[in-house]
Amino acid sequence: MNWRRPFALILASLACALLAGCFTFRREAPRPGKTTLRSPLVVLPAQRLGSYLIISGKWDRGGPWHFLIDTGANTTLVTPEFAKRYGIKDEAAIAAAPVSVLSADGHSVELPPITLRRLDLGDARFENISARIYDCAALSAHLGVKIDGILGFPLFRKTLLTLDYPHDRVVLAPSGGSPLIPGLSIPFNNANKTPLIPVRIGDRTFIALLDSGSDAPLSLNPVGLNPKFIFGPRAGSTVSTLSGDRPQRIGRLADTFTLADYSLPAPIVDLSDELSAVGGAILQYFTVTFDQEHDKVTFYRDSPAPIATGARRTPGLSFAKTPAYWRVAGVVPGSPPDAGEVERGDLVTRINGEPVARWDFRRYEQLVARASEISFTFLHGTREIEKRFTVFELVP
Repeated sequence: MNWRRPFALILASLACALLAGCFTFRREAPRPGKTTLRSPLVVLPAQRLGSYLIISGKWDRGGPWHFLIDTGANTTLVTPEFAKRYGIKDEAAIAAAPVSVLSADGHSVELPPITLRRLDLGDARFENISARIYDCAALSAHLGVKIDGILGFPLFRKTLLTLDYPHDRVVLAPSGGSPLIPGLSIPFNNANKTPLIPVRIGDRTFIALLDSGSDAPLSLNPVGLNPKFIFGPRAGSTVSTLSGDRPQRIGRLADTFTLADYSLPAPIVDLSDELSAVGGAILQYFTVTFDQEHDKVTFYRDSPAPIATGARRTPGLSFAKTPAYWRVAGVVPGSPPDAGEVERGDLVTRINGEPVARWDFRRYEQLVARASEISFTFLHGTREIEKRFTVFELVP
């Protein structure tokens, strides 16, 4: 996960978006502690929210604890509550320098280091885990599920990690074995146990990060690639990230994107000045097995047929969410809300007449996918003003 990459491009723009690639992927990743699998295969049911996989664990009369798996992050993040319960005094952690990022309100906050005593996921136990402390309240509000931590890639170094998107599950097996489902394998393009692999656009090969912590499809750095587009790129919403805000540039490529010999003709891409990354919106079509011992990743899909990607729909607004209200984080230039004089920072209290607290991630996503228009109730001082906006195709 590139900490400077957006984790939700249209439905929300949260500066706490720790789901978008790790800002420290160029550094030495922390060594995992003790890993114990009490069965040959540990199968963890996952809740799919968008293209995020959320897994749960309950032990020690605590929990259930909910975690998001982020293969693009080289550190694990946990909430202060979780750290207080399972953190231990560790001189190395105390001596580690804190990391500064932007909070959801745009202010700089530090992520203190912590060593966790244990973390149980089904029959898998992880002990003495190096982590950072972060308040995931805004992320929890965005997803509609209390998130207690974001599990970074190094946590799974001593296992075969399989993200089985088609069956909504995560499978852990002892390292050194074969993938749960045979498929097409690609070696990592580095010696740092980071899932950087070669991919292609047309006949041009480049390196991309496999980032299950990003809800985006393909975040593309166009430098040296000179990509051709059949639509756009056009301005999207304002994207809030941990290093500040940036205007989104989004479009549909003219060429085919190839991942492990699987093809996605004319995919939607979000242009970035960071490292290119393949996000969950593409990974969701596959069963993906990460083998850190042998520095490779294996992709499997039931059908070898090209993968078609649909249009990107939006009402022209992105939000930072709380249970009581949604704050407008960005307005698509030239969209109906832009013409309707909606501004960044405006507060929405109702959607289609219902309080925003009733609109979780999945329900709102489904509404945007099918509705022709959506009603938003804005709070202006003590008055509520309802405005209806057409849902349109940002990228056909």
